[in-house]
Amino acid sequence: MLEGLLIGLQTAMSFQNLAMVIAGCLIGTFIGMLPGLGPMSIIAIMIPVAISMGDPSAALILLAGVYYGAIFGGSTSSILLNAPGVAGTVASSFDGYPMARQGKAGKALTIAAIASFAGGTIGAILLMVFAPMLSSVALLFHSAEYFALMVVGLSAIAAFAGTGQVGKALLMTVLGLIMATVGEGALFNLPRFTGGIMDLQSGFGFITLAMAMFALPEALFLVLKPKDAGSADGEIKDLRITGAEARSIAPVIGRQSIQGFFIGVLPGAGATIASFLGYAVERNIAPKHEQDEFGKGSIKGLAAPETANNAACTGSFVPLLTLGIPGSGTTAILLGALIALNVSPGPRLMIDEPQIFWAVIMSMFIGNLVLLILNLPLIPYIAKVLAIPRNYLIPFILFFTLMGAYIGQNNATELLILVAFGICATALKFADYPLAPLLIGFILGGMLENNFARSMQLYDGVSFIWERPMTLGLLVIAAILILLPSYRARRARLRAQGVADGD
Repeated sequence: MLEGLLIGLQTAMSFQNLAMVIAGCLIGTFIGMLPGLGPMSIIAIMIPVAISMGDPSAALILLAGVYYGAIFGGSTSSILLNAPGVAGTVASSFDGYPMARQGKAGKALTIAAIASFAGGTIGAILLMVFAPMLSSVALLFHSAEYFALMVVGLSAIAAFAGTGQVGKALLMTVLGLIMATVGEGALFNLPRFTGGIMDLQSGFGFITLAMAMFALPEALFLVLKPKDAGSADGEIKDLRITGAEARSIAPVIGRQSIQGFFIGVLPGAGATIASFLGYAVERNIAPKHEQDEFGKGSIKGLAAPETANNAACTGSFVPLLTLGIPGSGTTAILLGALIALNVSPGPRLMIDEPQIFWAVIMSMFIGNLVLLILNLPLIPYIAKVLAIPRNYLIPFILFFTLMGAYIGQNNATELLILVAFGICATALKFADYPLAPLLIGFILGGMLENNFARSMQLYDGVSFIWERPMTLGLLVIAAILILLPSYRARRARLRAQGVADGD
């Protein structure tokens, strides 16, 4: 292992590969800030450039830099405009955007940059240590386990609901699950609930729905309720985090770096589930007074998903490099690039091509440092987006919302769907319904259905629930997550009654 590390460091530190790390991080960060252009789109655009190099190490380092640079930069539009164009940064907007509205955009971007750097760096250390071991663990997860993992993700919806809103959050989650059934089904490749509209055969686009749930209502909210919009007044303050705030988020970053990495290792899980679960876990374990701050500008609520999604990005390289299994759409594109370069990822990659395997890992350390150095000095200038007058900011948000939805599918029908859902989402926002659970239900719904259908076919029924111990264990965890909020509320009620009786 030590010899491999030295080979990787020597390869990664060559002038060409260092240039590739910096170029990949720059391209990923700045294009990743645009809603609609997620890491998958950017990497797909960059593949011809990478393949033309001919050097597999340099090509993979460039594409890897674009990948985690896009996730790093994707949080910017979530925090400043409430326009998450990438699924992995949706959870960052829950507390990042409220912070920006409170005039703390600089502080929010600083926390995001530090949390992303820590998550990516700790993830790279874990990748270096555990990659060979975790490749065998990842193979133990089959359709039944993935179905149970999706149920765990859905069971954490209480974390995205405000006080007394669990019923509303549940209703929105069910609505999201229903929307995920539009399009071709898991068992039969036949369109469902499309109303005869050809453009809906592949279902609703994630980018369209994300923009409709978050960005478009925000623009309409600025028009309809300007006094409550809370736009920054032009002065960007609180760029630095205090020592007390650093001590507060340090345990969160530590926990979510580890949790996010191990979720990222599982093929099919990835940064999205890692960020949602990270947010849910931190809210559930926080003291009562801190729980109430989540969704209103909590620094822990921002640090958790930012750390988890970057750690998960690093973890997703474990199945790619050690098993040759793409864990997500983005790593599937990376797998295609490797095959085009005559590199066969799998168990023998570490032995046959150690310079590629270890160079990619070492480039992650360099890349995360480059991202931190690039982003921290730019924060005061990026944050000034909020100083744009409202009459200019509203068209700016609308432009990026419409552009993001169109780029996502290259389909004009998506714009009509965006407007229709955006109006509905604005009405729900005025009625005080949480929108995040709907998006969670939509994102996890498709994966939930696919894995459940596969498990039913393999086991000819639901016997997989008790025949596979890991599946049963995950479903028990989901049940605990569902019952825990009710139990805590009941305890608080009984304690309040006891105090009242004592009086």
